[in-house]
Amino acid sequence: MTLDKAKERLQVQVDFGGFYNGNAAKMILSEVNREHGQQAVDRLIRELQLDKIFGFVPGTRFTGGLAVPDKHTPGRNS
Repeated sequence: MTLDKAKERLQVQVDFGGFYNGNAAKMILSEVNREHGQQAVDRLIRELQLDKIFGFVPGTRFTGGLAVPDKHTPGRNS
């Protein structure tokens, strides 16, 4: 998936908001992480303000549809 396509799909999830859309966003970010790496994921989180909408913070790894917080990310309880 291209980063433009991922951003487009994430924007749809953002527009709806909610728990299930957060899960869909995790799946999209998992694919972005696999294909483009953590920096691309972090950039999308910042650009689309996914921290405010779904609580995703830069540094969170997304793998297999799961969000795995970085234990060194400030503001996260470990």
